[in-house]
Amino acid sequence: MFNNKERLLIVLAWAVLPLFATSYSARGVLIVANKGESSMGIIDPETGRQVATVAEGGVTGHELIASPDGKSAYVPIYGDSGVGKPGTSGSNMVVIDIASRKVTGNLDFGKGVRPHCAVFGPKNGLLYVTTELENTVSIIDPKSLKIVGSVPTGQPESHMLAISHDGKRGYTANVGPGTVSVLDLDAKKTIAIIPVSKTTQRISISNDDRWVFTADQTSPRLAVIDTAGNKVNQWVELPGPAYGTALTPDGRWLVAAIQKTNQAAVVDLKTMKVARTIDIPKIPQEVLIRPDNKVAYVSCDSSRQVAEISLTDWKVKRLIDAGKGVDGLAWAAAE
Repeated sequence: MFNNKERLLIVLAWAVLPLFATSYSARGVLIVANKGESSMGIIDPETGRQVATVAEGGVTGHELIASPDGKSAYVPIYGDSGVGKPGTSGSNMVVIDIASRKVTGNLDFGKGVRPHCAVFGPKNGLLYVTTELENTVSIIDPKSLKIVGSVPTGQPESHMLAISHDGKRGYTANVGPGTVSVLDLDAKKTIAIIPVSKTTQRISISNDDRWVFTADQTSPRLAVIDTAGNKVNQWVELPGPAYGTALTPDGRWLVAAIQKTNQAAVVDLKTMKVARTIDIPKIPQEVLIRPDNKVAYVSCDSSRQVAEISLTDWKVKRLIDAGKGVDGLAWAAAE
């Protein structure tokens, strides 16, 4: 039999166990940009609930990124306009402490630049942010929140950014020109501009850095860019024009958000063909693959939901209520 002290320890252990599982079994939290509310949402991946929102202040951010240690979120404040459209132009980026759910820092660009997509350099720990109205990617020290350099893109409307896994190359999707800029991040210069379409959207890169993918907005197809030759090598036919795309960690699949048909299309990267489609809520925006390779999250703008798709059976596991205009997604890993 147990004595009183042992009984107390057992009771406490059973009480703490659910909290431990919620906090750590998925090894992080999902953070989302609720652009219609100018807030960042924090979603518990275990319960599938948005457990908190943090006001960004002022106009809204469309995209966000978590620091490699999962403690902070960086939210460029784009403004209330669309790409190439009139409206306010954001001039700052806020830093949010995820644990305390408070804004703890701010970077002022000094003028309206419409900062949008933030990506951490995989080797140097610097933060790269597209500064759309300057036709540049700004380089930021995330610790001091100082701009330490910039890379010209040579094109307007450089909206989204992907970085090679060795940190040497950057690729921007330039929406209005319908091009992709290839950047030498060390030399801080543009080395190629690749024509794609009249209009492009979003961008992603394969795990081996061989391919870059960007979506043609005028036709239901995905451009596959050969990074060795810096040219469009082939096209993947889709059920409709795509928006955000993301690749699974095992390098086998690419998941694309198809807005016209309200689907996620799954591309087999061995055949470069759509293997299946999955029905999801209206106006899917961005795709994020969880690092454990078990789940894909797709933000669905007009439904205020995030679709959680199992990568085991390719079915929607659940729909997670988020905020108005949910768009950007990021994973904040637990240490």
